[in-house]
Amino acid sequence: MKTACLLLVCGLSLAGLASAQSVALTGMLGRKALLIVDGGEPKSLAAGESHRGVRIVSTEGDSAVVDIAGQKHTLRVGESPTSVGAQGGSTGGTKVVLTAGGGGHFLTLGQINGSAAQFVVDTGATFVSMSEQDAALAKVNYRTGQRISMSTANGVVPGWRVKLNSVRIGEVTVYDVDAVVTASAMPYVLLGNSFLTRFQMTRTNDQMVLEKRY
Repeated sequence: MKTACLLLVCGLSLAGLASAQSVALTGMLGRKALLIVDGGEPKSLAAGESHRGVRIVSTEGDSAVVDIAGQKHTLRVGESPTSVGAQGGSTGGTKVVLTAGGGGHFLTLGQINGSAAQFVVDTGATFVSMSEQDAALAKVNYRTGQRISMSTANGVVPGWRVKLNSVRIGEVTVYDVDAVVTASAMPYVLLGNSFLTRFQMTRTNDQMVLEKRY
């Protein structure tokens, strides 16, 4: 694929930890892989090149083999990020551990309806909130949802109330999640309380732990 398939990403990045990394393949530029490491900005790398401890072993079509901490992983465009260690990861499919980046933001990669998405935790948001572009990437048929009006910094804009089939962070998946789609552009998806209230949430300094409720 000669054209890069880019995800919308925020300029903020998570603090990298050698033993805790989240890596996603977001596109291909010829033989170069376009990677997002620990929620940072996309970086194009050829075979043999490294970025933040992640080395490209080989590329082919829409996939790449990477070496992370001595372990080889095959990544494909649009698939869920590969997590090594705690950051953006999970334990036993019930717990997610996030580490704050610049400005204290908890930024993580995940999936909506099986499609890759970039999230930021927002405890002040009632719902998971996303732009029309993010909804289209996740194949959310939002125009059949309930029409609403949303107040933003740029005034009142149209929006739609929808229900997401699934939201996944690390190895933890939550189903039937209420969300809103806005006509305004957004650099990332807000991970609001319609997702967060499914978890017991604790924060210690720069670490947030989400443990799934039953």
